[in-house]
Amino acid sequence: MIKNLLSRALALQDRLRAWRRHFHQYPELGFAETQTARYVADVLTELGVRVREGVGRTGVVGEIGVGDPVVALRADMDALPIQEANDVPYASCVPGVMHACGHDAHTAWLLGAAALLAAEPPPHGRVRFLFQPCEENRDAEGKSGARRMIDDGAMEGVEAVFGLHVDAGLAVGKLHTRPGPFMAAVDPFVGTVHGVAAHGAYPHKGVDPIAITAQVLNALYAIPSRRISPLAPCVVTIGSVHGGTANNIIPGEVALTGTIRSFAPAVRETLWAEVRRAFALAEALGGRSTVQIEEGYPILENAPEMVTLLRAVAGEVLGQEAGDADLETGSEDFAMLIQAAGRGGAFAWLGGAIAGDKRAHHHPRFDVDEACLPQGAAILAGVALRCLFSS
Repeated sequence: MIKNLLSRALALQDRLRAWRRHFHQYPELGFAETQTARYVADVLTELGVRVREGVGRTGVVGEIGVGDPVVALRADMDALPIQEANDVPYASCVPGVMHACGHDAHTAWLLGAAALLAAEPPPHGRVRFLFQPCEENRDAEGKSGARRMIDDGAMEGVEAVFGLHVDAGLAVGKLHTRPGPFMAAVDPFVGTVHGVAAHGAYPHKGVDPIAITAQVLNALYAIPSRRISPLAPCVVTIGSVHGGTANNIIPGEVALTGTIRSFAPAVRETLWAEVRRAFALAEALGGRSTVQIEEGYPILENAPEMVTLLRAVAGEVLGQEAGDADLETGSEDFAMLIQAAGRGGAFAWLGGAIAGDKRAHHHPRFDVDEACLPQGAAILAGVALRCLFSS
């Protein structure tokens, strides 16, 4: 059953390409994927898939089969606020918005998996297709698309969940994944160093928050190397520093934003405490500080059992063993879906590099080799079937 999935998916190549190019031409930002969702729902309905719309605000859930267990397959649908620089017939028609991370490919190959499974439904159990909004961002309440879909019941009864992400730097025909921690937890923070404003000619009459910030920055950058074990990978990055309005005015405050990334709960907890301690230096230097750390996406931790299953299916579909992925300090809200599944799940990179011209993700010239589309469809359909049959 698994072995013929790729040949069946290849027969869908023209449809897969047309779907992907439609999504690429008409990209929509997170929680604004209304036309994308409408298109997806129409295709699923045409395929005979049961459809629920408006899940997680602008998400779509499709389902086939009956009874238990339930296996979920996920694709993210949102684009990025980037002006496309590619000169291709399917270039974005929306100024300042493009699919620069491959979510158009993800949406297309999940539709392909739905087509394969709808044509030959599993004899028992259900496959649930999660077309998720807003992976790249979060709403005003700090919730991304995965969290919103979970809140709306999309993961109820799900035993296992699987997802693929196209990798524009990995050759077509290759799949890389790893058991256990795979992608980092991410926690954004905002901190402000407060001083006392003064004329630049009379610094002694104020408390210079810029001078204090220099010391805070040193402490922040020392956290990974001096406060965390060298055997525990982590990141503390400052993304912005804002303070002052003129060359001869000492400002009253300096604002900083940054990101914290980690792969273990204990390390994550320590990083939070050390970031707060670094900002507390302001008190010792005559100023004061405020810092707010926001809990972001959790660690993406693949279930070993599900990785083994995914590797086996990918090997049969692609004709070669799956490779080992490195730890990624990037993050993915797919981690929340794994946590919500009864037996966990697995996430993997699928190669989509354009030979001789690999494109960077989140870049205006991002693109992929569309030969990856039937491979993604076949692997997702295959892993759902294998999981159902092994339950």
